[in-house]
Amino acid sequence: MTMWNWSAFFGYLFSPFLLYGAWTTIWLTIVSAVFGLALGALVAAARMSGIGWLEKIAIFYVWLLRGTPLLVQLVIIFTGLPQLGLKLSVVTSALLGLALNEAAYLSEIIRGAIQSIGAGQRNAGMALGLTRAQTMRDIILPQATRVMLPMLGNSVNGLLKTTSLTSAISMEELLRRTNLLIQERFLTLELFVVASIYYLVMTSAWSLVQSALERRFGRGFEEARLDNAEQR
Repeated sequence: MTMWNWSAFFGYLFSPFLLYGAWTTIWLTIVSAVFGLALGALVAAARMSGIGWLEKIAIFYVWLLRGTPLLVQLVIIFTGLPQLGLKLSVVTSALLGLALNEAAYLSEIIRGAIQSIGAGQRNAGMALGLTRAQTMRDIILPQATRVMLPMLGNSVNGLLKTTSLTSAISMEELLRRTNLLIQERFLTLELFVVASIYYLVMTSAWSLVQSALERRFGRGFEEARLDNAEQR
């Protein structure tokens, strides 16, 4: 019976090889989230544009990307596109797959948050002489941001762990490097526990950032709520 190897566990806990994999996971998450958010905002705008053909394209995009597994999308991008004459590197394929998939989910979060703001807010902006763009920028988006932040934060948290799927196309993020060490050292449990600790540290750090952002964007609304309560 194989015993738990404490020396190996502590030895790999601060392994430069795994730390580099964790760093790759972090920047993959950040870059994919930024591009996914930008594309998601465009898709959400298309869904709410009122332009029939544009809405249909956005609906089809969300349906397709949310209805198929990310792993399948990554494999198609990395191994399928070269058959059509478009060969992408591992890094480009990973970023493209993650960003496209994330955009489909983020677009629905953004759209739902914007539509949750009552029509009275838009009418108030128009009554003040603001254009539709100014009303969206100055009245709707600040309120929608507060609504969507918890969901956006949870989506990024999920994306951080979902980057592990890119190991299937040889992206050397944390899980891929963990598996490479397991094949070499045969320390399956010890190395997977180390990888789990790394993921826990990264997701916990992001949770702190998310909480700070929620407090920052919700401060003004909380102060207004307290003022209204005092006036009553």
